[in-house]
Amino acid sequence: MDLPHNKSLPIHLLAACFNNTSATYKFYWFLSILQAVELGEETIKKRHLFARMIANAWYTINYFHISFGVQDKIQRAAEELKNIENLKIDDDREIIFQTLVSTNNTETLSLLNYFNNQVPHWFLSPWFEKMTKNQIYELSKNFENRHLYALYDTEIVINPFWHEYLMANSKLLKDFCFWNLVIFLQVRNPNVPDIPNKIIKPASRNNLNKQRKDFWDIVLNEKGIVKCIYTGKDLSIGNYAVEHFVPYNFVSHDLIWNLIPAEKSFNIYKSDRLPTMDKYFIPFFELQKAAIEIVRFKSPSNKFLEDYYSIFSDFDHFANLSEITIREKFRDRIQPLISIAANNGFQYLT
Repeated sequence: MDLPHNKSLPIHLLAACFNNTSATYKFYWFLSILQAVELGEETIKKRHLFARMIANAWYTINYFHISFGVQDKIQRAAEELKNIENLKIDDDREIIFQTLVSTNNTETLSLLNYFNNQVPHWFLSPWFEKMTKNQIYELSKNFENRHLYALYDTEIVINPFWHEYLMANSKLLKDFCFWNLVIFLQVRNPNVPDIPNKIIKPASRNNLNKQRKDFWDIVLNEKGIVKCIYTGKDLSIGNYAVEHFVPYNFVSHDLIWNLIPAEKSFNIYKSDRLPTMDKYFIPFFELQKAAIEIVRFKSPSNKFLEDYYSIFSDFDHFANLSEITIREKFRDRIQPLISIAANNGFQYLT
């Protein structure tokens, strides 16, 4: 992905800022600079940038449980600040940012200040090769070599030559930043699905009304009563929640093969907890199998049946498949997701 050209600026050096990265600091640092510039800022407080770094990474870490790697302290900081500042895993980015720039908590300040020794000067290393931190600070105050910003103890000052470029190309520059970040995280989470959609908090979650009305209501209308696989309580049309068997926070999709009806109150309790395969897989599978059979008969053109093609390449011949084959295809899809999610920090139901 190429950056927008500018004959007066060393664009190749900006692109080189993300070479040889062993942590996410540079991605979130540059993203935070772009957000501040978009607000018209030229002199930017470091604390505000560190707070934006955490706020930008918050949802990816605390909601989707993406691993940043053992060396990366943004992950540890985001997890600890959630408890220190009594923040929620799905708080909006601006709430997190405002909390972190206004707090006087010494633990919070220490966690933010850690990044002062990690990223402000090293981000400029393409312009100041093989120089020490002190040398970069001193030389950065003179804009002769067209570097991005000048460094001071508590703030940075954007180079006037760069400010217009950052403003004019902020969307493309953020895309460049996210593209590199996704590549970095995918390497460290090779089996985690849909990394690109776990970088930014979506404006809102999709509701599941169509899955309820156009799929599961057909099943319940045919069966009359369905038992909640978690509580054993009776579920009927208008009296159930549609829930993700493997948490949405991990799979990041609403495909029907991962959705089942459940008791409303238990669905709230379950949240992003993982079901244990030994206890819940067979009831889940039996409910899914019955649903497929009913919907294929009652509504053969139902668009939600298409979701099952990602499990059954031979779904057109579903009626000819043995129960053992169907069960094992479901298990082969569900078991790895549960295992990987557990390894990424999702907790099991107790």
